[in-house]
Amino acid sequence: MSPSSLSTAGVLLITVPTIAFGGVSLLTFLMRNVPGYLDNPVRRGLWRAGHAHAGVLVLFGLVAMLYVDQSDLSAPLRTLVRTLIVAAPILMPLGFFLSVVRPSDTKPSKLIWLTVAGGVCLAAGTLILGIGLL
Repeated sequence: MSPSSLSTAGVLLITVPTIAFGGVSLLTFLMRNVPGYLDNPVRRGLWRAGHAHAGVLVLFGLVAMLYVDQSDLSAPLRTLVRTLIVAAPILMPLGFFLSVVRPSDTKPSKLIWLTVAGGVCLAAGTLILGIGLL
């Protein structure tokens, strides 16, 4: 792997303990029946989605880094792909979590658009990488 891909993988690996901490937090909310979580299905659903997306997208990003250096993309496009693929596990969960910050929120705020931005980053990064591998 190139030094850039190794550094990117390192950043992704550093996020894993924060994802684990998030999982423990959600479990604590369930076990202690924390007001504003268990009794708020919108918040509960979005926070679970945020946690799940963070974990899956970090794993996806780690695997994708193995392919970036194998592609026929130019150096600037490889940098773009790395950036886009790392942006997804940051933006998508942030949108899920921050759109229902207050326990009384029963519908997502405009910050839910961060999930869309993350999805666009993911789609663009994987499309560019896929084309570069053909």
